[in-house]
Amino acid sequence: MSRVETVRNGITREPPVRNGKTLPQKNGFTKKLDDSTHSKSSYEQVPLHTACFTYLGFYLLMILGYINQVFFTPKVATEKHRDGYVPLYDAFEKFYLRYVYRRVKDCWNRPICSVPGSEVVLKDRITRDYGWSFEFTGTETKCLNLGSYNYLGFAQNEGPCADDSEKCIESYGLAACSPRRELGLQTLTAVPTAVTSINSEFARSTGTNPLHNELEALTAKFLGVDDAIVFGMGFATNSLNIPTLITPGCLVVSDEKNHASIILGLRLSGATAKVFKHNNMKDLERVLRDSIIAGQPGTGKPWKKILIIVEGVFSMEGSIVKLPEIIALKKKYKAYVYLDEAHSIGATGPTGRGVVEYYGVDPKDVDIMMGTFTKSFGSAGGYIAGDKKLINFLRVHSHAHCYASSMSPPVTQQILTSMKIILGMDGTSEGKKRIDQLARNTRYFRKRLAQIGVITYGHEDSPVVPMLVYLFSKIGAVVRTLTSRNIAVVGVGFPATPIMEGRIRFCLSAAHTKEQLDYALSVINDISDTLGLKYSRKPKNLQPIEY
Repeated sequence: MSRVETVRNGITREPPVRNGKTLPQKNGFTKKLDDSTHSKSSYEQVPLHTACFTYLGFYLLMILGYINQVFFTPKVATEKHRDGYVPLYDAFEKFYLRYVYRRVKDCWNRPICSVPGSEVVLKDRITRDYGWSFEFTGTETKCLNLGSYNYLGFAQNEGPCADDSEKCIESYGLAACSPRRELGLQTLTAVPTAVTSINSEFARSTGTNPLHNELEALTAKFLGVDDAIVFGMGFATNSLNIPTLITPGCLVVSDEKNHASIILGLRLSGATAKVFKHNNMKDLERVLRDSIIAGQPGTGKPWKKILIIVEGVFSMEGSIVKLPEIIALKKKYKAYVYLDEAHSIGATGPTGRGVVEYYGVDPKDVDIMMGTFTKSFGSAGGYIAGDKKLINFLRVHSHAHCYASSMSPPVTQQILTSMKIILGMDGTSEGKKRIDQLARNTRYFRKRLAQIGVITYGHEDSPVVPMLVYLFSKIGAVVRTLTSRNIAVVGVGFPATPIMEGRIRFCLSAAHTKEQLDYALSVINDISDTLGLKYSRKPKNLQPIEY
């Protein structure tokens, strides 16, 4: 008797694979997956006593906040004559911002007055009323920058990118002030040179100019797909295009750690969204199987479309998506894959082409490739790439294409020049050197942190390095102490992370030198002793780490 059981909606239930290393294929064969890349990820558990103190400290902070709220009038403006109106803000949100977040508010939203390169200049400020307001001191502090998404070091105000961006302003101005579809010129690159020069003034007044067309063609070439479409804002690339691609009656299976822009897009779409545990392929398959068997809520009808949404490198966890397994599940359950490469494009893969190249998978196996130009390219905006049919559909129906202002010409030129450098089209090996330098910095920094004895999350090839400090009070203490030692970092706590997982997030760059990293690691080692951050129980490698 066959062990394969037909359940519902065309789904078959097969014997479980106990070793977790094989995935059924639709042709009846099995493919053994290489787990070597996944074994490089680390998620060490918090010690029990630290967990207890973390919860105790947070609840004590909440209690003190409520006492403060009862006995002291907050120094904030209040609305008057609003009887009968629904409150604009949630009561807990107001309380949390005023009495919890305010205590460490000086560690966030710090103004800078330089490019966010390997170093950044902070504008110094002080508070005289415990965080209710701030005032500038008139002084500045130069810090080593370990907090910005400047993976390949293109955040510069000098060099070829800056020079080309400045030069293009003479031809195209600072902004188009109109959406991409306004007045056309979609095929301006095909117009004879003489006509283009005559119509240069007209080109400036339209939403699409030759730079946009060139960037879309170059992005498609870079990613190895048929076509691409670019947008002026990375957040909107997700939030305004996901509702274009899915509708009510569709199923979206989303990683629990996906970015807020994806979550907003799902809410706007009206589709049914289900969440699976972070990077957990068994849970993803469970959600897919159960959802297909059950069908649409209320009717049980088959789903119109099933979309799996994941990120390449998760910006808060430092993890790398298990793309080969996801593609295998996509093929098995006839779903589509939407891959957000905001933090992986340029930063992973031998030539910077993202996690698709990192795993060596076929780009055509990823149905929708999304990414941003903010991190690795030192610019702004985003793209969606794929086959011609997908991109032509978005050109007609995407709200981000039809209604939003188009990408600024100097911003577009910054991306073009940096992408050409990455591709080696500038005739140099500068792009390859930057990619190799980032990979070297990433591995060296992560290994040295492990040697110090702190707990870090994520994959050893991820340039996003979260260092766990757990206690809410320690987030502020670490950020302030590092700033006093001229190191700028980003602290992350609840509600951006679970209460138990307060962290300092380091972002590495090709622009960092070994000397800069060694200085930062030396300071981290010192404050880890002082503040008690060496939580790791893993055995330490005491051998010198090669750079």
